Amino acid sequence: MRLDKFLKVSRIIKRRTVANEACDAGRVTVNGNIARASYAVKVGDIIEISLGSRNVKIRVKELNEHATKENAASMYENAT
Repeated sequence: MRLDKFLKVSRIIKRRTVANEACDAGRVTVNGNIARASYAVKVGDIIEISLGSRNVKIRVKELNEHATKENAASMYENAT
């Protein structure tokens, strides 16, 4: 699954275009490397996002093409 789609489906970022722009600006890293929006996310990857003054660090637990509001939080866990 693409990184921008994962961020949107898991509801970490509300819109896919915003996720895409964050990746293009270099604000998203995967496993310590700056990642493009087309990066293929795998289970176990550690994603760091810095938006404004907020920094989020998560670990990917599962990949779902579609997720309900209740299931979206089960796709990742805090990695801090």
